[in-house]
Order: sequence, then C-alpha cells, then structure tokens
Amino acid sequence: MPACFSTDRMLNFGDCDISGTAYYPSYLNLLNGVIEEFWTWMGYPWHEIIWKERWGTPTVHLTCDFSKPSFFGERLTFELTVTRVGRSSMTIEHIVRCGEQQRWSGHQVLAASRLDEHTSMAWPDPVKAKLESFLAVPA
Repeated sequence: MPACFSTDRMLNFGDCDISGTAYYPSYLNLLNGVIEEFWTWMGYPWHEIIWKERWGTPTVHLTCDFSKPSFFGERLTFELTVTRVGRSSMTIEHIVRCGEQQRWSGHQVLAASRLDEHTSMAWPDPVKAKLESFLAVPA
C-alpha cells in the first residue's frame, strides 16, 4: 500500500544518545511533528482546529517496532498511510526509512476529541471525507 504522505526529518544531536544513536523518545517527538505536518498538509492545521474549532486528535494507541538503529546526521523519511477511518478514530501505519533501508515502523490510532469536554466526537464531515480519500481502493 503506497504512503499517502511522506516527509523527511534530520536526526539532530539532541535526538541521539551519547553514542550518536537515535533515542526512542526523540523518535516519538519526531513522529508527533510528522503527524502535525500531515494535518496541515490535509488543510486542517492544529493551531486552527485546536484554538478556533476546539477539537484535537490525541493518540489513543501506538506501537513501534525498531528494526535497525539510526544515527546523528542521518535523514529519515517518514511514510504515513491511513488504513482505517471510523466514526471518531483513524488508524495510521508508519514506515521510517533511511535511504532504502527500513529503520522502524509504527501503528497509531488517533481519535477526534472535543477539547473542552475531553470526550470523543465524530469526525466533522469534511475531515472524514478527506481522510477516507486516502484509503486504498480495493482491487
């Protein structure tokens, strides 16, 4: 299944441990930035939906598998694929590569949430339609 969104991130000095190896909490911080960039790319930047519309997209489930180490100075490509869109949640698969080599992968579930009530909500219709447009069409 092809990625619907791809972006690059450089592994900076602060993203790595003393040996120069990427530190997993930094990976998750980078991933959060990728998710934020994805929503902006979709036309729903977080600063607008959070401050003006008062809803957000918290992560409710996340798993990661780290297959090979990454190192200070490397450029990583984050590939995001939407695999499921429900009434109030979505599932994303992540592949992270350095060149052609896969470094890690992830499975993430985001939920639509009313920020003032701290409750789930249905995706707004235009958002759901946009998310569904990324789903692969069965052959």
